[in-house]
Amino acid sequence: MAHLTNIRKSGSGDGARNRSLPAIRLFFKVMIEFGRIELNPAIEVPKSKVEKNRVPVYIEQSNLGDLLQLVNSKYRTRDVTILALMSYCGLRVGEIHRLNLTDFNEQARQLAVLGKGRKWRYIPLPPTLIELLKQYLTERLQPRRSQESAFFISRLGRRISKRAIQDVAEKTFDSFKQTNLQYKDVTLSSHKLRHSFATNLFATGKVDLRTLQELLGHADISTTQIYTHVNDHAKKEAMMTIQPILPRNLHQYQ
Repeated sequence: MAHLTNIRKSGSGDGARNRSLPAIRLFFKVMIEFGRIELNPAIEVPKSKVEKNRVPVYIEQSNLGDLLQLVNSKYRTRDVTILALMSYCGLRVGEIHRLNLTDFNEQARQLAVLGKGRKWRYIPLPPTLIELLKQYLTERLQPRRSQESAFFISRLGRRISKRAIQDVAEKTFDSFKQTNLQYKDVTLSSHKLRHSFATNLFATGKVDLRTLQELLGHADISTTQIYTHVNDHAKKEAMMTIQPILPRNLHQYQ
């Protein structure tokens, strides 16, 4: 079905596709009950197989600076700030969209984020990001309505849309892949920046799983555990560099 195909093309995983499928089936079921259609076309659509414990796609810490440097748009400071909050704070597209002026507390040096399930989390901000947010606010576009509280404003003077946020990421990814060929065949999306934040942070070895869960706003720590497998992958790669030198003719000592 077209909608499920678009979910995959947008860079979302098979899990997101599988979560949409029951809602689509229910929609067509209701349509049948109202006599609008006779058959449910979604009944035979299978769920995608989700690979468990799959290492998430991410951008290495050393390459994130290259990505932000390549932002090239009329509203560059705004767009750099958007990508930086996803890359270095783990914000989702919807969280960027919902962000309000009052959510940035410069005095407390933190950002209040309204996440999934209407739950708030509070992210401490490093000095570099505080300065970036302050710089953006000096260039923030004039909203059409004086009472508009959105942190990020579109060129039309309204709260920036989720689609516009994704466009910022996608255009930057196109440029990034041209200069960073190791990512040429990697599927990158705005959500992969959230993966990059979590993966790079956990890989430092200075952050425990519980803290990472709080920063990401995961309701269940099992969701956060996917990032532990990055360390497993790194350990495997490290061990493969070892070339043991063993004694010859071991059988003569037996």
